[in-house]
Amino acid sequence: MGDIYYAMTLAALAGAAIPFGAWLARFDSLLPGQLRNEANHWIMAFGAGALLSAVALVLVPEGIARVHGLVALLALVLGAIAALLTDIAMSHREGSKAQFLAMLMDFIPEAVAMGAILTAKPSLALLLAVLIGAQNLPEGFNADRELEASTSTPRGKRLLLFMALVPAGPIAAVLGITFFAGWPELLGTLMLFSAGGILYLMFQDIAPQVPVERHWSPPLGAILGFAFGLGGHILTL
Repeated sequence: MGDIYYAMTLAALAGAAIPFGAWLARFDSLLPGQLRNEANHWIMAFGAGALLSAVALVLVPEGIARVHGLVALLALVLGAIAALLTDIAMSHREGSKAQFLAMLMDFIPEAVAMGAILTAKPSLALLLAVLIGAQNLPEGFNADRELEASTSTPRGKRLLLFMALVPAGPIAAVLGITFFAGWPELLGTLMLFSAGGILYLMFQDIAPQVPVERHWSPPLGAILGFAFGLGGHILTL
């Protein structure tokens, strides 16, 4: 039980960075116009880099360590397709919640992975919790600004929404330590599926240079390119 409580505590602290980042977003209006714009772009870029680090350093390496061959590639591509379909559905509602979705696709599987590896590698689990918190803070900041621009939800209700996400971390960590630890292939599939979704959302909505307005196929090409390189890497293992 001690490991379960420890995993829940780590996940809760990492998840608390989400509403904290969203709360900090209310102060960006204190900066003058150009400095505010540059600061917001910097934080957006930092959040994108944090997501990329989650994919490159945690989700994909840990995923392919548990799932091999074409199954790994299939999980990655299916995750991208799932994010594509969600993105299309949201575009019809004239709203953009890419950063919010990417945050969920990052936070939950990483919390599951943290719980799953805690008993075997407690120091790695602690490091992963620190990384999750470091990613969640700018992602919460950016997601709040994104929701402010695309919805009419008051700031107070948005903050409550972000606070409601915090318990998802401990729940995911408990699932990791009690269920996914005994099913490494399933854990690996979940991590690769999430990695594909995060990559799609980065290229489609978060990175500004790639998307063509109301066209969703170019980012999928980026995913296929990543999958091509990943396939070559898997063949060398």
